[in-house]
Amino acid sequence: MKTLQPLSPPKAFSNSARTIVRLSFLITALAVRASEPAGSGPQATLVAPGIWRIHFGNPEPFTPIHFQSAPMDSSALKTMPDKKPIPVDQNKISFRCSDRGCSVLLPMKSGESIYGLGLSTKLFDLTQGKNGQSGRHVFLKPTDSPENELGESHAPAPFYVSSEGYGVFIDTARFASFYTGNNSPTLDAVETHGREVKTNTTGRPRGMKTMLVDVPAAKGLDIYVFAGPTMLDAVKRYNLFSGGGVVPPLWGLGIQYRGHAKLGADETLELANRLRADHLPCDVWGIEPGWQSKAYSCSFVWNSNTFPDPDGFLQKMRGLNYHMNFWEHAFTHPSSPIYNELKPWAGNYFVWGGLVPDFASPKGRQIFLHQQKVALFDHQVEGVKLDECDYQPESPAPWSFPLNTAFPSGLDGEQMHSLFGLLYQQVMLESYREKGLRTWGLVRNSHALASSLPYVVYSDSYDHHCYVRGLVNEGFNGLLWTPEVRDATSLEDFYRRLETVLFSPNALINSWFIRNPPWYQINREKNNRNEFMPERVDATDGVRQLLQLRMSFIPYLYSAFNEYRTTGKPPIRALVLDWPTDPKVRQIDDQFMFGDSVLVAPMFAGQNQRDVYLPAGDWYDYWTREKCSGGKTITATNGVNQIPLFVKAGTLLPLAEPVEFVKPDTCFKITVNIVGPNPSDFILYEDDGVTSAYARGEQNKIKLHTKGDSHSVQRSGNYHGPDRFKIVAWQQF
Repeated sequence: MKTLQPLSPPKAFSNSARTIVRLSFLITALAVRASEPAGSGPQATLVAPGIWRIHFGNPEPFTPIHFQSAPMDSSALKTMPDKKPIPVDQNKISFRCSDRGCSVLLPMKSGESIYGLGLSTKLFDLTQGKNGQSGRHVFLKPTDSPENELGESHAPAPFYVSSEGYGVFIDTARFASFYTGNNSPTLDAVETHGREVKTNTTGRPRGMKTMLVDVPAAKGLDIYVFAGPTMLDAVKRYNLFSGGGVVPPLWGLGIQYRGHAKLGADETLELANRLRADHLPCDVWGIEPGWQSKAYSCSFVWNSNTFPDPDGFLQKMRGLNYHMNFWEHAFTHPSSPIYNELKPWAGNYFVWGGLVPDFASPKGRQIFLHQQKVALFDHQVEGVKLDECDYQPESPAPWSFPLNTAFPSGLDGEQMHSLFGLLYQQVMLESYREKGLRTWGLVRNSHALASSLPYVVYSDSYDHHCYVRGLVNEGFNGLLWTPEVRDATSLEDFYRRLETVLFSPNALINSWFIRNPPWYQINREKNNRNEFMPERVDATDGVRQLLQLRMSFIPYLYSAFNEYRTTGKPPIRALVLDWPTDPKVRQIDDQFMFGDSVLVAPMFAGQNQRDVYLPAGDWYDYWTREKCSGGKTITATNGVNQIPLFVKAGTLLPLAEPVEFVKPDTCFKITVNIVGPNPSDFILYEDDGVTSAYARGEQNKIKLHTKGDSHSVQRSGNYHGPDRFKIVAWQQF
């Protein structure tokens, strides 16, 4: 059996980061080597507590693990429940190699459900086929049109988690196919009697359930198995294996507004002042393509006509307390200062007349990053939006590079399409790492092992139901997803969309194609003609109240992200992760947990009411404070400006007085809500909210505790800056 080789981290890392990742991979490789059994059969080797690796054949050199963004968090993994033996029967795993690639067959149990395999906005339980059939074909291919039945998405990731309490990661960057529970090998016994004549395949048994993974081109695979004992434990192990979850800057959890693509400096400042005059909370301002001299493809040079004084413009925006985020894509226009130098380090096909940088090559990363520093990072721009880094597999007029593209690093077009967004994130993150700063950005393509990256996946799609399903699915794969608000068919549609946005990782209002805020006019054409709705003032007031709701949850959500970092627990997740033994949550794809205590059940335009399933235990309606018994379905009839929210009994819910923006010295004034009897303690995480010092231990934990009429606040840790949280009141919910 071939031993695990040390893996080289991306060369664009800083020296310190590169050293840490190299040491992590070397330690893992030596541990695996020492435990390798003799012989050539497929044997599982322990990589970390509760994580095994199974090696087949000769894997390709370029895989997600080769480009892993952060080292495995070994210390956190050691605190998880020890789970032995491996939760998959090795004797029932088979591997096959052929001229077209390789495949692996893994066992499944009757009634087993599968979740994950990337950030699908259309699918949920991946064993549920169409028209009542069991099993499904999930195709892991990046796409710019994620609303499809194949599982193609903005972030395909070859990791799945089972309702049986284990997870599996297939280390490949190929467009793999997963056949979830609907293929049986011919060696199985087949029923030969008692079969009635049927006219369709609904409910027809298919013999032994299996997971068949088909990987083109590859001649070998490394498979990683993650133990539970629960589904959530398996996901936590995967995220800690990936380096742990990301912690955003505090300001990143506020509201982000993106202006029209063609607004210049003066128009942007006028609109930014308007939001401040209306006292609408907003922390991040997004600038779309118009800042560049050339876009589609990109020059990465400021447009001197629309932004004649970049530093002056940025200074004025910062004076209004906005953090700046700038749009771009990677395809490099011939007018860019780096074009000639980058050309030897790019793919051999153009996109929109621009070069496709080879982000897998150290030199290509270095050249590209240099121009980003000159254009953006040296001007203290705090975030970027990385667009068009996905693929369009079903388009009759494809715009991106073909699958046979050759890159100097050795990747082909298929592998690069899978990894392009992931590598792009790594390149752009490097500048912030060098400065010891956090960032918070957007990306339109990601992949596996991405939990440590401070980028949220977005889409140009606009189906509200699919947006919600993306939030439900994000927790299975260490990914973050943001719906967004643009225009709307009605004020009700606008409010319902905004409510969903506010309970996502990144609260995004994206007005890239309308010149005025959508609450002035929801119709795109009328908005751009400055024809405002008669309800504009009332709508502005309604929007203010909703945005303030998001701001009140920032300390609570910040704690959830810190738990994501230290334990791997996703901050937003499907109900099935928290209640895996409840059969009623297996198919619920329109409700989700927001942190540990709050259940969110979005409503959609045209709904006067909706069913909400509350898992076992007592719950409290956030708006009415009415107690609701769990284990059953209730009817929510929330008005258009209220999203159904339910708070789990036995918890403390810290809510802050809303602020319009988060400053470096902002101190949130918090009321601690006591929800039900005997609540568990709650931990607030206090740090500077901006730098990476928290990762070096410069952080406080503030433990909130109550028993009867006695309340206590215990602050401990090594953060000595301004207080970020002040407890001003305790109250019964």
